[in-house]
Amino acid sequence: MFSLLLAIIYIAFISLGLPDSLLGSGWTTMSAEIGVPISYAGIISMIIAGGTIISSLMSDRLTKRMGAGLVTAVSVLMTAAAMFGFSVAGSFWTLCLLAIPYGLGAGAIDAALNNYVANHYASRHMSWLHCFWGVGASISPYIMGYSLARTGWRNGYGTVALIQMIFTTVMFLSLPLWKDKKNIIKKQTDTQVLGLRGVLRISGVGYVLFAFFAYCAMEATAGLWAASFLELWNGADKAAAANFASFFYLGITFGRFLSGFVTDKIGDRGMIRIGAAIILIGITAMLLPTEAVEISLAGLLVIGFGCAPVYPAIIHATPANFGRENSQAVIGVQMASAYVGSTFMPPLFGLIAENINIGLYPAYLLIFAVILLIMTEILNKKVRNFI
Repeated sequence: MFSLLLAIIYIAFISLGLPDSLLGSGWTTMSAEIGVPISYAGIISMIIAGGTIISSLMSDRLTKRMGAGLVTAVSVLMTAAAMFGFSVAGSFWTLCLLAIPYGLGAGAIDAALNNYVANHYASRHMSWLHCFWGVGASISPYIMGYSLARTGWRNGYGTVALIQMIFTTVMFLSLPLWKDKKNIIKKQTDTQVLGLRGVLRISGVGYVLFAFFAYCAMEATAGLWAASFLELWNGADKAAAANFASFFYLGITFGRFLSGFVTDKIGDRGMIRIGAAIILIGITAMLLPTEAVEISLAGLLVIGFGCAPVYPAIIHATPANFGRENSQAVIGVQMASAYVGSTFMPPLFGLIAENINIGLYPAYLLIFAVILLIMTEILNKKVRNFI
């Protein structure tokens, strides 16, 4: 039963990843059809991420009241409904309204499930858990690319909505499995509520929040604007650009799969260092003075590969860094900090791309990669038991 529950959690993370790369893959065509500037993708992504900030901060309370299984099932249902709404939306403002349930649904289960896996499973399971997010994020650009080449972007969203409904059915059918585990999860969350101020008083928390902010700002920007960069800077065909954008998510997915085999030996700190170094190599490749699409594709793949171990390692180290009794509260705030980065930084680059040059894409990513490396190294010195 315990292994079956882990498989269900993996499926939940596939469902979380599926919608994440759709907007960036299809936005060039979508924006032209509905008549808005390309930078408006940042507004939609900001609303989505804003919803995830709210739901991640509420996840502890929601999980106690509803149980992790029901929270998961309802959240997947909300994203399925939002994806269907996107497929039939006729205006930009309709997309903005639909982004609200999309964001709330995507974020509600993140903190609770991440905390559960961090406390009950080895580091390799955390890597593989987030690998399944990458599976979903890697598949959807192909779905969108196929749809753009044949039937249009609306069919891409409709296809993902159908897949999400199938996942929703699986989640609701799995609810009996969660009954035995509900008390375990609740036991982990039935500690004194620290609140935001209490979390910030814990030594080292500020550094991990800045690190998470920088990482997610970089990942979200890389994913959202990859297709636009390849099309507008490298001259790739729009359908090909949507497909090529998946290279970033393929790098993350494959990297997390491989990380699972070595992370227990290398440790979370070592995996973060290795990941940051690989990210810098990929960004350096994209900074080379060439507009060859092959270089950009290779750079995206390498950046994704470097991103792979960072997020799971930071999450998995949380109980060791700050105590098991504090991990749920700290992870909830970490998620909120991460979503702040993914909320505000991609739209900022949208303004840069529209008003200056989209060729600044790799330089923008470099800023956050450097912040990530600096903050995690300071954290290593501040928190002695960082593993």
